[in-house]
Amino acid sequence: MSILNIVEAKREGARLLVFLAGVSGGGKTYTALQLAYGMANGNGKEVGFLDTESGRGRLYADELPNSFLYAELRPPFSPQRYVQAIEEFAAAGVEVLVIDSGSHEYEGLGGIQEIAEAGNPRLPNWNKAKSEHKKFMSALLASPMHVILCLRAREKAKPEKQYVDGREKTVYVDMGLQPITEKNVMFEATVSLMLHDQGKRQEVIKCPAALQEIMGRGTGYLTMKDGSDLRAWVDGAKQLDPAVEHHRGLVQLATEGGMESLRAAWEATPKAVQKSLGKAFIESAKASAEAFDKARQAPEAQHDDPALDALNAAAAGNEVF
Repeated sequence: MSILNIVEAKREGARLLVFLAGVSGGGKTYTALQLAYGMANGNGKEVGFLDTESGRGRLYADELPNSFLYAELRPPFSPQRYVQAIEEFAAAGVEVLVIDSGSHEYEGLGGIQEIAEAGNPRLPNWNKAKSEHKKFMSALLASPMHVILCLRAREKAKPEKQYVDGREKTVYVDMGLQPITEKNVMFEATVSLMLHDQGKRQEVIKCPAALQEIMGRGTGYLTMKDGSDLRAWVDGAKQLDPAVEHHRGLVQLATEGGMESLRAAWEATPKAVQKSLGKAFIESAKASAEAFDKARQAPEAQHDDPALDALNAAAAGNEVF
């Protein structure tokens, strides 16, 4: 079974990940919504807002051209619950999703810090916690939606061994303002910024050259116009069938749940879309789902997979195969 679908590279079907970090009250939520409305061409029905901040997102409902789709995620803030929430917004047909905030996935009730410390707080199991966290990141990367992820930030310092007056001592070195999340998260985004002065000033952490004039200015509020410019940049690529791309994202998200999840997602995909996605796509998706299943199974349980057999039979029944 092929695990890759190798094709000629083309700039098409781009989906953006924009990560905004900052202190509480630093302008993240309003900036995110401004960008989201611009990216959705002003259509609030295509903007989703996943709120973990006790309903804060509702405060902006009257400050925007029209109402957006809203849901509140309550504890526990496990990576899996974030993944499920992302899947539900995608299934609702949302084009741009704001998540405010992703920091709960790291240090909130049920987040990866608690997962790591569940057995013994003095000997945290970070391998298990980071394995769960990777599912959250994978869901963001595979999402059929543009995603704007807000993250809290605070001042941090790290201990270092230094020689002071000829003696080795532990000193704390100021790291400045840091996002409250796993250390590599900000580099997974298309664009990641640290907001200052309620969003009026931005420190660029990552921004491709093509988007520097839109997102890399450093000063001045980010507005709906910037969101519209982001959308125009995306739309400058070859346009793909939105229905096909929506279902492509849903199927890709389903692979993390293994073969049973993938089979259900494929069966829910219209036959015409299945045909457009093609054999190479579903073969690659099956390989990914099978790998997720094997990672969860004991070695002795990896021989027979009824879900894989069922999906192969379903795919074989489609005329494209």
